[in-house]
Formats: sequence, C-alpha cells, structure tokens
Amino acid sequence: MLHPNQFTVNDVWIGFRLNDAAIATERDGDFDCLALMDAASCYIVGMEMYSARATGPSKPESRRLLQQGHDRAGTLPSMLFVAEGQIPEALCQEAARLNIEVVIVPEDDLLVFIGVARDGYKERFGRTQ
Repeated sequence: MLHPNQFTVNDVWIGFRLNDAAIATERDGDFDCLALMDAASCYIVGMEMYSARATGPSKPESRRLLQQGHDRAGTLPSMLFVAEGQIPEALCQEAARLNIEVVIVPEDDLLVFIGVARDGYKERFGRTQ
C-alpha cells in the first residue's frame, strides 16, 4: 500500500479529479477540477478547471496545470501517478513530453493521499449537481 512517507518532496506528484460531481455554473456550463498533489507532503501544487463534457483537460489546460505545479514547487517531479479511470490523456502526454514518467494507479491506492483534499472540497463547496 502506498503512503506519503515512501516519497520525497516533489519526486512524485498525483493527478486526480478533486470533485465527485460536476460543478454547475449558469453561464459556462458544468466543470470538473483536476488537481496535482505532491505525494510526500500531500500539498496541492496545482488545480485546473475543465469542461465536464470533456474526458479531461485540453493540451493547453494540461500544460498550464503542470506549469502551475512547477511554479509552486520550483521543479517538476520525476513521476506522475494518475488515478485509474480518471486518465486525462492530454495531461499524460504533456507530462511525458516533459520527461515525467506516468504511472496509472488504482484510485483506491491513492485515497490515503487524496481523501482529505476531496473531503475538504466537499465540506467547503458541497456536492454540486
């Protein structure tokens, strides 16, 4: 089982969907939120909203998300864990282009990392339909 103490800061990031239901807006439609989290510190280094109709963020959104992480962390990770079933293809391609190894991991194995962030999001913003 994976645990934060197995990693060093900024060596591995985790890409995951933060919300469990689409975020509804009247003006722009529904959105999902993809987050990048450092596996060792469980610090969120980036977040990007994208259309819930899409299978994941676009190439420019993915590039922006990774750049945001780089700007906050001061570096890029050597590896990116992506929750299985939430595979944002453009993000994986952009990470690979930056020489970041992409590893698909069952979502249940990532809950020890991402569970608190999801719970905090749900508590703050509630479940949106």
